[in-house]
Amino acid sequence: MKLRELNTALLLVDIQKGFDNEQYWGGNRNNKDAEEKCAKILKEWRALQLPVYHIQHSSQNPKSLLHKSHPGFEIQDIVKPIPGEPVIVKDVNSAFIGTNLETTLKDQQIKNVVIVGLTTNHCISTTTRMAGNLGFDTILVGDATATFDRKGMNGEIFSSETIHQTTLANLHEEFADVITTNELLSRV
Repeated sequence: MKLRELNTALLLVDIQKGFDNEQYWGGNRNNKDAEEKCAKILKEWRALQLPVYHIQHSSQNPKSLLHKSHPGFEIQDIVKPIPGEPVIVKDVNSAFIGTNLETTLKDQQIKNVVIVGLTTNHCISTTTRMAGNLGFDTILVGDATATFDRKGMNGEIFSSETIHQTTLANLHEEFADVITTNELLSRV
């Protein structure tokens, strides 16, 4: 059965202008075209009139680029919401905690979700885990997500690609079906 027949919702997570500052987040971002892939998916969802939800992170740290007082809080223009598309603001890593996302999806009898956005090992991972645990049939589009280098406990640097791939490996077949943009579009 095609995803369009299942009324599958698209969750665009934290695709915000603050993530344009690579150095602030650790540098060496992978998947530099992730937003373009998100936009391609969004265009298809809009064309098919499938449900779309924009998730926006509101950091509680006033110094964060994702704090509501900073221009980085804004959703990137490439996936800017249009009238009628809900924007769900969260202040923790999961789009389901402290928001009405779960209730909204269930009220609309949505059982299938597709997750894209930033960053793979933070809000994408947490939201994907929660979606799976809450019983949603979840697809995570691996090449429509991205992350940055991370410093380990002992000061070692882990590359963004290593962080990205290990995060996807941890989620695949446990919390979600991890696929590519092209695979997703072939299933719509």
